[in-house]
Amino acid sequence: MHQFYKSKKVLAVYVLTALCITSAGVYAATEHWNDASLTPQTVTRTSLSEKTGWQEWKNSWDAVKSNYEQVSLAPGADASRLNFGWYSKKKSDTAAVRISRHPDMQNAKVYSGTCKPGTVINGVTYYTNKVEAVGFKPNQTYWYQVQLNGEWQPAQQYKTGNPKDFSFMYVGDPQIGASIGQTPADGSKKQDGEIAARNDAYNWNKTLNAALRQHPEINFLVSPGDQINEPAAKGDAEKIQLQEYQYAGYLSAAVLRNLPEATSIGNHDSMTEGYENHFNVPNPFTEEANPTKAGHGYYYTYGNALFIVINANNYNAADHETLIKKAIAAHPDTKWRVVVMHQDIYGSGLDHSDSDGIILRTQLTPIYDANHIDVVLQGHDHTYARTYQLSSDGKNHAAFDNVKVKGQSGQDHHLFDQALQDTAFKNTYESQNLCYTIADMKQGTLVNPKGVFYMSSNSATGSKFYNLIPQQQDYIAARSQTWRPTYSVIHITDDRFTLNTYDVETGAAIDTSYSIVKD
Repeated sequence: MHQFYKSKKVLAVYVLTALCITSAGVYAATEHWNDASLTPQTVTRTSLSEKTGWQEWKNSWDAVKSNYEQVSLAPGADASRLNFGWYSKKKSDTAAVRISRHPDMQNAKVYSGTCKPGTVINGVTYYTNKVEAVGFKPNQTYWYQVQLNGEWQPAQQYKTGNPKDFSFMYVGDPQIGASIGQTPADGSKKQDGEIAARNDAYNWNKTLNAALRQHPEINFLVSPGDQINEPAAKGDAEKIQLQEYQYAGYLSAAVLRNLPEATSIGNHDSMTEGYENHFNVPNPFTEEANPTKAGHGYYYTYGNALFIVINANNYNAADHETLIKKAIAAHPDTKWRVVVMHQDIYGSGLDHSDSDGIILRTQLTPIYDANHIDVVLQGHDHTYARTYQLSSDGKNHAAFDNVKVKGQSGQDHHLFDQALQDTAFKNTYESQNLCYTIADMKQGTLVNPKGVFYMSSNSATGSKFYNLIPQQQDYIAARSQTWRPTYSVIHITDDRFTLNTYDVETGAAIDTSYSIVKD
């Protein structure tokens, strides 16, 4: 263990390195998962009925998995806007959504958008429809209808929040289908891709409904990526269909008809256009030099908070810096700056936090500091962890271009497993990633702290859990692996950011509350 001392204006920083680069085996497989067959008595709400237990869910799965035309809502460019995305079998000149203040849709206003070829599923061409609606006011109730294949669908309710005092739900890696290969306790055979999607989609419904029941104040959802498990490849019809089963399971949750979701591109989402087809993100960063097939990073505001979503499967940090600067230039006066990304550059899970998860750490840490980012929300490692307030050490560090690729292909963490077999590379990789200092170690409520706060989320569905790294890193303030799905609620006002994380089944907090105050 090494020790470094670095002086600052106000405090001396002691950095004890505890980066445990373990023997570079392949840890992607895990026996830890959430078996839906063990909870047949559990009641959940789905798009098919108000109360559906496990057996009923299994009976309805054929209808769920093939319902590719479910709508997704996304936050708009600001709180007065809302984005819609959905598949249709029919092509139209323009996609259409209408908005009303009344459930019978009287005096509805129609908003038009685009309808373009999306993908081919089982020989059928589906079109991707995208519409932006505007003019939403705080603390109001609206109804919307989507035009699908020439017909207006039943009206759905949408309630706006208070942009000056709001909460959002943060979920980690739903990864519908990741329980593939597991054997259920009910005596069923080992799960194939479709049955794994059925299992994980059921648990996804449970998580969302539990969270909204326990915290009805939630205004929207944020996900760091890996909505689905099957990375697929263009032209592989069988895998594309499995991927769309997983998207159908993910979008099956009835709460998503009323809850906007700000998703990110995970490594499992990144290989096909499926992500971009389903989700209509605001301000997409189309200038990205090394995008993935799934699309781009983007940004939006909600009240006094600026959210910048990084496509971290792209290893070109210059792209991310350009996006951050563009977002800040468009909204220079927002008080809170929050980055969301898939890979956890400061996490504590065994599988990725010491390998591909930190490949961008040396490059992004100084960028976040220079642009006064307050919080970075991460996923990828299927464990819960939060850091102390961290800053760059101000030194130049290696970028590891020798093991990077132009846009992560979806499974390239195996390149790191292979590269870390080389002792010289492993030693360099470990030493260069000691590129941070601990700016503030206080807990509870911090007032005007220095540094950036990083948080990694565990699986929200239990489709796949990983072990924690054996030795807790020095930058980690708290971590947890209970082998149970969790979710976080983040509350933001003009002067306070507060994080709390909960067990889905019990609703109990799994960690103490952490708050940052800007006075």
